Amino acid sequence: MPLDAEEEKYYLEKMKEGDLEARQILVERNLRLVAHVSKKYQNGEEDMEDLISIGTIGLIKAIATFNYERGNRLATYAARCIDNELLMYFRGKKKTSREVSLYEPIGTDKEGNQINLMDVVESTDRDIFEVIELKGNTRRVYEMIPKVLNKREQEIIKWRYGLYNQKPVTQREIADRLGISRSYVSRIEKRALEKLRREMENPM
Repeated sequence: MPLDAEEEKYYLEKMKEGDLEARQILVERNLRLVAHVSKKYQNGEEDMEDLISIGTIGLIKAIATFNYERGNRLATYAARCIDNELLMYFRGKKKTSREVSLYEPIGTDKEGNQINLMDVVESTDRDIFEVIELKGNTRRVYEMIPKVLNKREQEIIKWRYGLYNQKPVTQREIADRLGISRSYVSRIEKRALEKLRREMENPM
């Protein structure tokens, strides 16, 4: 059973003091969340246990970096971290350098319906975890891009993820267009995504 707000704060404070048992409790009491998020990515080729293992890495990262003083619940933050870890896993498995677009299939749901990144970005889970309110809907992402990213970051995110009805392109292609190195493109992309992630975590 998930921890309530007071229990969560107590164990987070104990963990900050170096209590390893508190950290373990935080992991164990949020494994249900890992399983729930991982189900969205299950398909015929993926073993559920593997997905949960990968999702658990995201949970551990979330627990290690979560700042409860900002007023959010751990589950809200952890759900994004678990999603990110699983998405990185699927992207890492890709055999080609073609980028993932918002509409690219990444698996099926329990009814066998195809799901894509757009579904994940827009999804909310109010049945089991009412405290989870994933604010990362597409409309807000589009609104944030010109507000929090500079011109070059906007260009790279737009090209990389096929936004505004464009075809997604690789970091190498962007590097060639801009006359810079692929590693520099990667750094700019990472910085831009981090800006968007931080903005997503702020209350609306």
